[in-house]
Amino acid sequence: MFIARDTGAHHYFSLPLVRTWEIFREAYQNVSGLCRTVRGPTMSTNPGKIQILGVTEIKGEKVFELRYLQGRDPDWVQQPFFAKYDEAATWLNELKPAFGAEQFFFESTLEQTYRENISMPTIFNYK
Repeated sequence: MFIARDTGAHHYFSLPLVRTWEIFREAYQNVSGLCRTVRGPTMSTNPGKIQILGVTEIKGEKVFELRYLQGRDPDWVQQPFFAKYDEAATWLNELKPAFGAEQFFFESTLEQTYRENISMPTIFNYK
């Protein structure tokens, strides 16, 4: 299940990330084991394909649990990471790292890659 990419007519089709996860979870609960090989919901972002694994609470902080299914750096694949819970967020660039982190684990590597390979001065538009 792909999340509407943040381009063009995005505002017609986008839903908050938490709602896309709820829709997926409700559907997943009602299918047989054979159908449970699907993944989702997934964002096809510039740094890679990111799956929302769920919403949970860790040490009193409500968070999104996410992971890369594919990434610009193969080391990112299957590595879970956490974002602060945000009921209104519809895309990766609207999420903030959880637990007081300054940035997500992949941001410094991504910025370096962009500077070396794409001649981009900053990654602020990467998501």
